[in-house]
Amino acid sequence: MTTVTRQPKAATDVVRAVISEHAPANRVREFDEAERFDHELFHALAHAGLLSGALDDSGKLSHAHQAAVLTELAAGPTSMAVAFVVQYMAVQLLSAHGTPAQKDAHLAPLLAGDVHASFALSEPDGGTDVARAMKTTATRLPDGSYSISGRKRWIGGAMDCGYMLLLARTTEIGTSAIGGITTFIVPRSTPGIETREIDTMGIRSLAQTDIFLDDVRVPAANVLGEPDRGFRQVIGTLNGERLNAAAVALGIARGAFDVALDWAKSREAFGRPIGAFQALQHSLVDARLKIESAVLLLERAVRAAEAGDPSGDVDSALAKLAASEAATFTTDAGMRLMGGWGYARELPMQRYFRDARLYTFAPLTDEMIRNYLGEKMLGLPRSY
Repeated sequence: MTTVTRQPKAATDVVRAVISEHAPANRVREFDEAERFDHELFHALAHAGLLSGALDDSGKLSHAHQAAVLTELAAGPTSMAVAFVVQYMAVQLLSAHGTPAQKDAHLAPLLAGDVHASFALSEPDGGTDVARAMKTTATRLPDGSYSISGRKRWIGGAMDCGYMLLLARTTEIGTSAIGGITTFIVPRSTPGIETREIDTMGIRSLAQTDIFLDDVRVPAANVLGEPDRGFRQVIGTLNGERLNAAAVALGIARGAFDVALDWAKSREAFGRPIGAFQALQHSLVDARLKIESAVLLLERAVRAAEAGDPSGDVDSALAKLAASEAATFTTDAGMRLMGGWGYARELPMQRYFRDARLYTFAPLTDEMIRNYLGEKMLGLPRSY
C-alpha cells in the first residue's frame, strides 16, 4: 500500500485509493445496514499512513492533513470519518501528554491500525456543560491506583475499542468546574466495564454506547498527563475538533451533492433531464454556494490554526457552522430532488440525510456555536 505524505493533496489521493479498494458504495451500504464497524477499512487507512501522516517530527498534528482525510472519507464511508475524528483526538492527546511508555503501549498500535481508541467524556446528565455535571469519579487507593465508577453516554466505538481515554473527577469541584478532572487510559478489557449500544438514526457503522463503570481499577501509570488537569488537556483539542467536525460535515455535503447532480443529469421527466427545470437548478446552485462558502471558511480556519493565529478559534467556529448548514441543506435538497428514490435505502442519499444531522449538535450545537460567535466575533454579552 502506498503510504501518505503530509501534503493534503497526497492524503486525499491515498484516501480515494483505499476507499476504491476497500469501501466501494455497496460495502458502505452493507456495513451501514448491518450497523457494523469496518475494521478492515480502518486498518487499511491506518496502514496507508493516514493517522501517522498527520504528525510531524515534533509530534504536532497537521490540521490541513486531518481536514483533507476527513472530508474525503465523509463523502463515502461517513461513519469511518467520524471514527477518525476520535482517533485524531486520541493521537493528539497521547502525543502531547503521554509518557514514552504510554506512547509505546498505546499510541504506536493506534497509528498502525492495530487498535482503535474511544474518547469517554460525555455523561447522561452533561453534554455541553459536562465538566460541571460530571459524576464519574476516580478514587485514589492506598497502593496509588485508582477505582473508577460512574457512567458515560454517547461514546463512539467503545464496544470493541482497544482502550478508552476516559475522564473522571478526581477532586471535588472548586472555584472552577474544569479543575479536578483527570484523563485515564483504560483498556476495554479491564474488569468492571459494561457497554450497551444506543440505537441511533445515523452514523450506524460506528456504534454509540452507554458505558457503565463499577470499581474499574486503573494503575497510576495509566494517568495521562498531570492528575486533575484532564479537562484542560481536552480544551487544547477543541479548535482542532471544530475544524474536524467542519471537514466531516463538508464531506457529507459534497458526497450528497455529487449524487444529486448525477441524478439531475440522468433522470428524465416530461422528455428531458430533471436538471433542466429551473426550481431544481436553483436548489443545486444554492447547495453548491453553501458548499463553496464552507470550503473557503474551512481553508481559512486551517491556515489560522497552522499559523497559531489567535483568531483561529472564531474561524473554526464559523467553518463548523457553515459546513453544518451546507450538509443539512444539501442533503435535504437532494432528498427533494430525488423524490421517492432519495427515500430508498438502496441509494445513499437517505444515509447522507441521516448522517448530516449529527453535526447540527456535535461537538457543540449550532446554537452554542452562534452564542460563542456572538461573544467572540461580535463583542456581544456572553449568553451562557
